[in-house]
Amino acid sequence: CPSASSLQTADGTRICALLYTDDSVYYENCCGGKALVVDPGSDVPYMPLGYSGRISSLVVGTSCNLTVWSRSGKAGKTKLFKA
Repeated sequence: CPSASSLQTADGTRICALLYTDDSVYYENCCGGKALVVDPGSDVPYMPLGYSGRISSLVVGTSCNLTVWSRSGKAGKTKLFKA
């Protein structure tokens, strides 16, 4: 997985989080599959097609917080992730 301090696009734009669809019990194989980029200031009440119920690992950038909900439309229980 990338380090929290290294999250950025190829052109140097800051990324707040990367969410991945594939995981493994072996650390070197974590953060695989499709990656969903979370930009700074994003507010997304619904997961994009192909990601709902599939996120298995994530990395949150420094100075960023990622709040997720257990149900769509920002309903249910919440969990806060930080770097």
